[in-house]
Amino acid sequence: QVQLVESGGGLVQPGGSLRLSCVASGRVYAMGWFRQAPGKEREFVAVTDWSRSRTLYADSVKGRFTISRDSAKTTAYLQMNSLKPEDTAVYYCASANTMLQPERTSNYDDWGQGTQVTVSS
Repeated sequence: QVQLVESGGGLVQPGGSLRLSCVASGRVYAMGWFRQAPGKEREFVAVTDWSRSRTLYADSVKGRFTISRDSAKTTAYLQMNSLKPEDTAVYYCASANTMLQPERTSNYDDWGQGTQVTVSS
């Protein structure tokens, strides 16, 4: 089991930027980011693997969000630019053993506690 701790959430105006971090207590094969808005299901945002630096994104964030990782620190990041009110949600990081079907929450083993991102003027 891997412990995951997110940070970096907050309140930002539309068009602004935030960078989320997720620190893992051990090595993982891949790290994904999900988000969940009130009254909605948890949805996939992005995923990266650790060895080959492959990345995948949800269509809703392509071109605006960038996922990256620092292998030495076992930390994953989510750089979010051009934020919109509809990006408001609790953001979770999660560890996975596969890059297949990254949108499926069942493919992820461990989850962080979440960090709130609010985009509002």
